[in-house]
Amino acid sequence: MALDKIKMATQILGIQILGILFGLFMIYYTFLHYKREELTIKEYSFWIFLWVLFILVAAYPAVLNPIVSSLKVLRKMDFLTILGFMFLTGSMFYIYTIVRNNQKRLEEIVRNMAMKKSKK
Repeated sequence: MALDKIKMATQILGIQILGILFGLFMIYYTFLHYKREELTIKEYSFWIFLWVLFILVAAYPAVLNPIVSSLKVLRKMDFLTILGFMFLTGSMFYIYTIVRNNQKRLEEIVRNMAMKKSKK
């Protein structure tokens, strides 16, 4: 029984270490994109905040206890899964709107180029 608890604690610690390392890597990766001027200062700040929050939750999952209990979610992992799906769905919608706007702009540019070419 005690050995099972030790194994479970080591697994959780391993997952926490993996989460912290992932968060640190993503901070570094975000920094590289910022230095290449592919991100604005607002975007950079948002992503750094998100990765630091990710690291804190990975290191101290007990921080989620009040939120999880007040929302009547059974486990923290369920709560994080729900948050992940919400974030991914919102991100996909945002990316879709950006792609759609780019598609409309491209169609307009091609149409204008075709009209100029046909007039010549």
